[in-house]
Amino acid sequence: MKEKKRDWAISAGFLGVLLTAYVINYRFGFLEILDFHIEKVKKAYPAYFGTYDRMGELTAWLNKIENLFCIGRNGQHRYNNMDHSMMTAFCAVDLLLAGSADKEHIWSVNTEKAYHEKK
Repeated sequence: MKEKKRDWAISAGFLGVLLTAYVINYRFGFLEILDFHIEKVKKAYPAYFGTYDRMGELTAWLNKIENLFCIGRNGQHRYNNMDHSMMTAFCAVDLLLAGSADKEHIWSVNTEKAYHEKK
């Protein structure tokens, strides 16, 4: 039962964030979507041959975009399993609920050297 309460609290809190950001509006007992963006691409899995040494530069540039939270494999341009991808999403939600734009915790998911397989 605690999980359901937590899920509801997160959902209610996130709705508050969306209302505050003018993404949705609540009027006459209904939610209406005010703004959204969809970007469809045929293949989006990143492959940066010979440029991984510049990932810090890319991360620093992306972090300047306050309302951009890079999560999952494609968002972070690295191999994450499903657990890591979901963890980055949960971190992003926590930041949104806290009103924070410090994305350091999101980028620290799946950086343990001991975890990664050797080539």
